[in-house]
Amino acid sequence: MTSLFNQKLAVLYGGSSAEREVSLASGKAVAKGLEQAGFTDVALVDTKGFDLHKLVEMGVDRVFIALHGRGGEDGTLQGALEYLGIPYTGSGVLGSALAMDKIKTKQIIQSVGLPTAAFVIVDKASYVTEQAEQIIADLGGKVMVKPSCEGSSIGMAIATNAQELNKALAHAFDFDDAILVEAWIDGLEYTVAILGEQALPPIHMQTPNAFYDYQAKYQSTTTQYHCPAGLSEQDEAEIRLLAEKAFKAIGTKGWGRVDFMRNQQGQWQILEINTVPGMTETSLVPKAAKVQGLSFSQLVTRIVELSE
Repeated sequence: MTSLFNQKLAVLYGGSSAEREVSLASGKAVAKGLEQAGFTDVALVDTKGFDLHKLVEMGVDRVFIALHGRGGEDGTLQGALEYLGIPYTGSGVLGSALAMDKIKTKQIIQSVGLPTAAFVIVDKASYVTEQAEQIIADLGGKVMVKPSCEGSSIGMAIATNAQELNKALAHAFDFDDAILVEAWIDGLEYTVAILGEQALPPIHMQTPNAFYDYQAKYQSTTTQYHCPAGLSEQDEAEIRLLAEKAFKAIGTKGWGRVDFMRNQQGQWQILEINTVPGMTETSLVPKAAKVQGLSFSQLVTRIVELSE
């Protein structure tokens, strides 16, 4: 068998989702990291308008998926690669599809008894604006509105009254027909990266913004990241275990990230699962890997080793 380092790798990036710009940065960083790790044949492939059958013609042995959002993180690409017989990094078809859907993720997490905030599902076809006041009341007076199948906080907004909720939903419906309206969690935000079967050290994110939104993630110079996260040994063990359980419950594998908030009562609340998190050298997973003792090139090598 050809050594993994001598196989032809294609890093799929870019694409046509709303997260294209983030993916372009991730893909370039991954390709650079793989080359620094000693992979001898790495091709960067922007999938926007690209015919995947060409991967076979190119003689690609393995794919590193660095696509975020629809078309790369939702199971469709994974299914195509399985049809073509090309191994790829990260989760399979089902795990990718479920994790991409925030509503399905919440329902599964809730069904297996893991902690997550109360929520309401709003369907574009049946929603009427008069429902807003009741939704706000049922969820405690303040909510977070999230398109079900977008990432990077795209289309998200806070609402504290019926007028704000209807405005937020109208915007969210531009991205999705099904919207997750979640009870507001007043607390601190954390994330836990998963590599193989292991949870990496948690990261605590702090932003002056109202929440950890797109601007805070990718554009701000004031967002702070703490890893180690300043938790007690017991709290760190608990959040790591919850991350591993949530990752397994959704059927995800290989690598990814589980996002949390901790409410005022000290309880962990699982927000969502990312199967292809950002992968620039300053992204969250590489930060956690570094604290674990893994360089960026060692991290991307391990992700390739876990591919199947």
